[in-house]
Amino acid sequence: MTATDPAPPLVSPTIRRATPADAQALARIGADTFVATFGHLYPDEDLQAFLADSHSSQAYARYLADPRYAAWLLGDAGRVLGYALAGPAGLPHPQLAPGDGELKRLYLLPALHNGGWGGRLFATALDWLQRDGPRTLWISVWSQNHGAQRFYARHGFEQAGEYEFPVGRVRDREFIFRRRAASA
Repeated sequence: MTATDPAPPLVSPTIRRATPADAQALARIGADTFVATFGHLYPDEDLQAFLADSHSSQAYARYLADPRYAAWLLGDAGRVLGYALAGPAGLPHPQLAPGDGELKRLYLLPALHNGGWGGRLFATALDWLQRDGPRTLWISVWSQNHGAQRFYARHGFEQAGEYEFPVGRVRDREFIFRRRAASA
């Protein structure tokens, strides 16, 4: 199954916490979903350099080895269909504070969009980020991804800034969304 194939009927979908043994699966679904969603925006050289850096099994192994981060896989019948990654906030915003959390990635294969699975992954990651109590949460979203912006706004996130997100030599306009701890 590739990122652009229609979704086969789901048999018994589950969301589970990723382990270090899942680094390769995360790299594969990370690259597949990024390419399906954004690949058309970049020259191939820039896209490949970005994928090699940000969506390699080594990059995910580093996240999974660090207890400050967690990832979850949406799977069904041995297939990985989506994932979420969360950890300490690291966005370039002057009001970001120690202890803030960030939903770093939330991706599904396009055929599964609007089926509720993204919302379930989102809720799982946010629950984990707030396991020790409410805290300010951050999310970065491409300026042209209006559907994601509406989704985050429905969950109490507001635009708090913007920055340039590098994909190779290309710089995307990226919005920073925040939900203050008091809003949780």
